[in-house]
Amino acid sequence: MLRRTFDVVARVSPQFRRLMMKSWYETLVVLDRKRDITFMNYGYSGLDTSTSEISLNDGEQANRYCIQLYHHVAAAIDLKGKDVVEVGSGRGGGASYIARYLGPRSMKGIDFSKKAIEFCRTYYSIDGLSFLQGDAENLPLADSSVDVIINLESSHCYGSMTKFLSEVYRVLRPDGYFLFSDHRDHDRINLLHEQLKDSGLSLVKENDITLNVVRALELDNDRKQRMIAQKCPRVLRREAEEFAAMKGTRAFETFKSGYSRYLSFVLHKGRPAIA
Repeated sequence: MLRRTFDVVARVSPQFRRLMMKSWYETLVVLDRKRDITFMNYGYSGLDTSTSEISLNDGEQANRYCIQLYHHVAAAIDLKGKDVVEVGSGRGGGASYIARYLGPRSMKGIDFSKKAIEFCRTYYSIDGLSFLQGDAENLPLADSSVDVIINLESSHCYGSMTKFLSEVYRVLRPDGYFLFSDHRDHDRINLLHEQLKDSGLSLVKENDITLNVVRALELDNDRKQRMIAQKCPRVLRREAEEFAAMKGTRAFETFKSGYSRYLSFVLHKGRPAIA
């Protein structure tokens, strides 16, 4: 009953969603003393054995499915030599992967959580990679200053998707790209499409990756279960399992049943017409 109450309130109140996410970030600082958790997304997996896997070093294998989701989103265009920003960078694992593997000129992670940014600044030391605290709906970036904005599994927590998209449009350079991926309940997909259409950005590509996310959740379930058992006090484990969309949770079943869909997009900011 408590879980369902939280779900209902979070659905109708963006402010409550933001508060819940911030609370989880603050809790992770206390629970993850060994700094093992650098990714917090649901992951991505190919659906058959013929799908080639990306190459990772041994230390990254545990986070393979989370990294593959970043690769699916960020490698949709060539990032070499570009100034890239991830909005909603969390604990920085995705921004680190992009900086090390995809060759941007600069890579900046922005997150609303002060604790997350402090973690990232302490944990990562990579040329060209930096982190900045900021609000997705009021980005601390100059107009037309970024080639690519990446936003992965974060926007469902925002107070105003329309405001966020207006900020994306503002800070992108002409010919810039917005690489976006997130989930919505089935009855909110049309609204998301309308918001993207009204943003001023042009749709280049859209993929429904719900089945890929479900497969990743299934394959990564045991690892997440062990981590929750190791790090979470028993009183918090059920909430942690729901947050991670473990098998058997409501979050997992919404994807499995198709009630919620996970989509990825490539959008483009065209150059202004020449008078």
